[in-house]
Amino acid sequence: MLPHSGSSSGHWGPVTATLDWCEANYQFSRYVAEISNTFSNVFFIGISLYGAHLSTKESLPARYLVGFAGCALVGLGSFFFHATLLYEAQLADELPMIYVASFLLAMLLESEPGFGLKSTYSKLLIMATVIFDISFTASYLMYRNPVYHQCVFATLMVITLLRSVYLLLWSEASRTIPDKRKTAIIEVLRTGAFSFLIGFLIWNLDNIFCVSWTRVKEAVGWPTAFFMEGHAWWHIFTGLGTFYLNQSVTMLMLSVKDDHHKYRMSYWLCLPLVVRTSKPDKAKVKE
Repeated sequence: MLPHSGSSSGHWGPVTATLDWCEANYQFSRYVAEISNTFSNVFFIGISLYGAHLSTKESLPARYLVGFAGCALVGLGSFFFHATLLYEAQLADELPMIYVASFLLAMLLESEPGFGLKSTYSKLLIMATVIFDISFTASYLMYRNPVYHQCVFATLMVITLLRSVYLLLWSEASRTIPDKRKTAIIEVLRTGAFSFLIGFLIWNLDNIFCVSWTRVKEAVGWPTAFFMEGHAWWHIFTGLGTFYLNQSVTMLMLSVKDDHHKYRMSYWLCLPLVVRTSKPDKAKVKE
């Protein structure tokens, strides 16, 4: 457990999670264990719901809506985890991370034209993903080591990145994607990966220098210290990274599985948006 000040117990009882963070527990409210780490998830949830809204607005296949909705669920689980520091809430944060990552990878592995799920390969892929998720859940409940969870999650993300690069540069389908479109997708993918790395770096620096950094936060005081929690910035940067990663995968798979002329990459502020070049007949949009 990381050293910190504050109470070890609040409204929710003593800490039962296998992880604790550098932010002081129950420093301001007996109902919220970690204020900054908790409410930084509002950004994560909000940007994920915005992605889900965009998928619905552009009448994209349902799988892309599910991907963003799953990310919002991760943010919600993380909100309750940091608010309570209960083991059950920790699972509500960590398990959906694996489910969403495996779902994202499955979307990249299912690269045949069209969005139906009736082929034998699609059915086997769904079955394999479900079996993987169930197996991980069972093993994690028995082996409660958060490093195990982090390694599995990181492995899924690395494979996802490698699969994306393969589809973009070396697959048969990549020959039909214009170079300009590939460049745009790579840029979004690179930005998402970089955002994850920045968040991971800040989070680990927060862990390594927790004792000395806590002294700095105490000297600075609130409300400035609210913005000095490294794990909270992990939520912000992974929220951005997840949005970028989802949008890059969405544009990539729409270009691979459908006519790339039907879609384009637009931007609102710094956020990449996948939009249709023309509105489809909703009756023909299939999953």
